[in-house]
Amino acid sequence: MTLNKILLIGNSGTDPEMRYTPNGNAVTSFRLAVTTRSGGQEGAEPREETEWFTIECWNRQAETVNQYLQKGKKVFVEGRFRSRSYTAKDGSTRAVNEVAFARVLFLDRAGAPAPAGESEGGGQPPASAEGGERAAPAAHKRAPGQGGGDRRGAGDDVEELPW
Repeated sequence: MTLNKILLIGNSGTDPEMRYTPNGNAVTSFRLAVTTRSGGQEGAEPREETEWFTIECWNRQAETVNQYLQKGKKVFVEGRFRSRSYTAKDGSTRAVNEVAFARVLFLDRAGAPAPAGESEGGGQPPASAEGGERAAPAAHKRAPGQGGGDRRGAGDDVEELPW
């Protein structure tokens, strides 16, 4: 048995681009920046490292992402990882990290102000990629009976995290 699955949380580095296959299937792609911060302990200078991924969504998910995602918005992405290399026009070899057949959840809150210099256009998506429950920031969801004064019972409607 094998498994090829990747889970990412990052910021969209580009606006999505949608196209259609000859069969009429919608395909949307965008770039995702995932930044890792390390160091800063015992006199060490803090470091930031950013990995870039090309995200590819299909069909209904592609249409939802194309309609609501904007550059700079925070998203959760789950899909199949693939890497490839190619020769650029200048003759150098380049590597590309891709996430294919991705599921995308929008993590920015509805009505939250856009980062400085960005418009608020596009609104908030009505649902997650599969048309199921509304995507919400993971930090605002709690399991029943965990933390704070909110003591929900087992029968209450609590959205589970995808991981």
